[in-house]
Amino acid sequence: MHHHLILRVVSKMLIPPILLYALYVQFHGDFGPGGGFQAGVIFAVAFILYGIVFSLDHLRRAVPPHIVRRFVALGLLIYAGVGVANLFLGGNFLDYSTLAHDAKHGQHYGILLVELGVGITVAAVMISIFFAFASRPPTIKDTDW
Repeated sequence: MHHHLILRVVSKMLIPPILLYALYVQFHGDFGPGGGFQAGVIFAVAFILYGIVFSLDHLRRAVPPHIVRRFVALGLLIYAGVGVANLFLGGNFLDYSTLAHDAKHGQHYGILLVELGVGITVAAVMISIFFAFASRPPTIKDTDW
């Protein structure tokens, strides 16, 4: 385990900027390229890198799978909740103009909330997929090649 010291040090230095960049992409998505899907994938990459470098067991201790499943549901609830809130406020599903005192601010709030829900869901699903594939035993041995 300790023979990958350089890889561990470099990944510890890279993970925080990756997470920060994911937040930038998340909250800058309504002004430029980016948004919830891209930010969710970038955010998940930081955790997947941690799991590859430090082991799946370390990742499971840092982010337990039952918590990841809850974040999948939370992201979906945020996304759907914004749409349902619009219905209760007299608008159409995912018509954000009813979320604030004027339509422009409502659109801004609605896009931020929906993109946040998408980002949380995508990140959690990507981490869940990594857990699923990394947990399976290999079917082809290295000696079979």
